[in-house]
Amino acid sequence: MRPRIAILYNKPVPSGYDAAGEGKAAAGVLNAVEAVHRVLLELGHPAFRMPLEPPLEPSWKILRSLRVDLVFNLFEGFCGRPETEALVPEALAGAGLLFTGSPGDVLGLAVDKARSKQALQAAGVRTPDFQAIPPETLPAFRLGYPCIVKPRSEDASHGLSPQSVVYDFASLETQVKMVSGLYPGGALVEEFAGGREFNATVLGEDVLPVSEIVYSLPTGMSPILTFAAKWEPESAYFKGTAVVCPAEVTPDERQGIMETARAACKALGCRDYARVDLRLDREGRLAVLEVNPNPDLSPDAGVARQALAAGMTYAGLIDRIAEMALERNKCLTSAL
Repeated sequence: MRPRIAILYNKPVPSGYDAAGEGKAAAGVLNAVEAVHRVLLELGHPAFRMPLEPPLEPSWKILRSLRVDLVFNLFEGFCGRPETEALVPEALAGAGLLFTGSPGDVLGLAVDKARSKQALQAAGVRTPDFQAIPPETLPAFRLGYPCIVKPRSEDASHGLSPQSVVYDFASLETQVKMVSGLYPGGALVEEFAGGREFNATVLGEDVLPVSEIVYSLPTGMSPILTFAAKWEPESAYFKGTAVVCPAEVTPDERQGIMETARAACKALGCRDYARVDLRLDREGRLAVLEVNPNPDLSPDAGVARQALAAGMTYAGLIDRIAEMALERNKCLTSAL
């Protein structure tokens, strides 16, 4: 009998994202849950879905009671509380349960953009210069314009809008105050790397074919992957943002992206699979914007797209991720 698998995820509930007009992103995890569940059943696994919702204490009791061979971890944190993403794998590890993806300390590091960028810098991986800056410390701002203002601890493009790229102090102050008021983690400001934009998925020891984000926006609109570009089909940003995979790059450029993606994942300690977002800076040098362990596994998301470009079916991708975790357990058992 094939291993019994529980698919763990965060149940979408009303949150602060609704106040920001970004509630629809919270339900995005359900697309991945349904697809992964379907594939695991097709592969012959006794698989079931297990949603978690706040408060945390009942969730811990549920996790401790699980009797499964593997947890397929699709938990992204409770809505409006991205820092909770790290707590579930910590609880799973404490209960002795095997799970897919990165451990809790890696997820906790990655969700904090300031700490993760410090880790990249310490490992010698180029990333745009940055400041985590509350509104009251704005007089100490030291970066060069243009800059981009983003939430320090969010993903899925939460908090990114046409106003996020700023060219003067007045705009900077407005955005920092807005972001700090809406998102608990506060604001992070980084120098805007406005060149070509790429992302690459590291799957085990492999790097999947690179994608490029290509912008064809009206004049005056900043070329960034805003919330609207991901979640609002009728917006100019959604219509003017396309993904090319494989990216049209030279062999040397491809090699540089792949090596940088591997180095970035190693710097943060990512496991099994992760997506690295990169961009060319003002000098045409490759810079890492973010590292995303346990990225979106929906069939139409970037990881699945890149796997397909590598000749891998969606079912093959999900099976590979599950098998990497199961193999890890075999290695630990044989070492005892």
